[in-house]
Amino acid sequence: MLITNKHALRGTYPAELQSLMNVERAEESRRWLYQWKEIAPAPTPLYELPDVAAGLGVARFSVKDESQRSPLGSFKALGAPVALLRWILRQLPGLDPAAVFAGRYADQLQGYTVISATDGNHGRALAAAARDAGCRCVIVLHAKVSLEREEAISRYGAQIVRIEGNYDESVAEAARLAAANGWQVISDTSYEDYEEIPLDVMQGYATIAAEIVAQAGVSPGQAGPYTHVFLQGGVGGIAAGVASYLWEYQGRHRPRFIVVEPVQADCLLQSAIHGRPAKATGTVDSVMAGLACGEASPLAWKFLAPAVDHFMTVEDGEAIEAMRVLAQGSERDMPIVAGESGVVGLAAMRALRRDAALAGQLGLEERSSVLMINTEGATAASVYQDLIGESAASVLHRQARRRAARDAADMPYGT
Repeated sequence: MLITNKHALRGTYPAELQSLMNVERAEESRRWLYQWKEIAPAPTPLYELPDVAAGLGVARFSVKDESQRSPLGSFKALGAPVALLRWILRQLPGLDPAAVFAGRYADQLQGYTVISATDGNHGRALAAAARDAGCRCVIVLHAKVSLEREEAISRYGAQIVRIEGNYDESVAEAARLAAANGWQVISDTSYEDYEEIPLDVMQGYATIAAEIVAQAGVSPGQAGPYTHVFLQGGVGGIAAGVASYLWEYQGRHRPRFIVVEPVQADCLLQSAIHGRPAKATGTVDSVMAGLACGEASPLAWKFLAPAVDHFMTVEDGEAIEAMRVLAQGSERDMPIVAGESGVVGLAAMRALRRDAALAGQLGLEERSSVLMINTEGATAASVYQDLIGESAASVLHRQARRRAARDAADMPYGT
């Protein structure tokens, strides 16, 4: 399903939004994150996939590959850690940010406990950051989170609380436990009287956009190489973080933004229909676990309502097929390990390629230049292998061989 947002704006970035989230604060977050040992202190690859582009009938198709951001395996490594850091600095002003991540204030922080609900990636990132800072961490998992993802979080020392129900119910339980025990919620979704920390999370995600404009050679206030940018849905955090940065940076020349989510977890599409943050209409049970969210973040919606041009849903099968396409690669396209939630941009493009009328609504044609963000790698390795029939290690081996061959031939494979 595709909805065109009639309220999307194409002028300058609104001042009221800039007061909440802006390029300057995003760059500060990026400097801090680059000093954490779990983050690569350099931009992630921006791959060009000319054979995918040709198959889709567009001039260019690029993939910003967040799977290589961190051993944590996803873009969430940018959100929870910087939000935790900013919260710590509000409690104890004057601390050196890099020293917090290095554990130099662990004695001062050992009495603090942070908590969050997660589908996997956010909790893993928070647990890792809390361990390094010296805080105690509690993570609430709902019934659908796999044991593999639970174990990945536990390895960083977090206490796990399991509940029945879905993601939204785990968010409520985390809030209840925090209130009862005097703990601090570090969540990527907002709710009543809880916006400051989710704002910090979204601002961390803007690191992705900051790297894109540098890698693609975009000048402030000017049109860049991309006409269309596909962004993940979920509660809306990454879409808000990336779109707000690009909008402020490029102004009225910003690209067209399309937010994609699972059919059964369509809370942002429903928000666009109703003109306010809304709940999903489906079961919220998707193979795209990181996007299986039932309620839009009211804070994220403040940014998405004027920034996003189209909202779209895709089926689980379309996501799985997109995973296989990226893993396979081609003579000219680098193989990429992309998780279930990471591929929605390609899944959407493939669906649009089959429907000329819908593609026309988005202004997609042979001169279009499309960017998607692969937000995660194989964060659950067994799930990845079951879905595509090849291990992530095998795909990465083929990727390394392809990179070595292109380096030897002095051929570009990405930025």
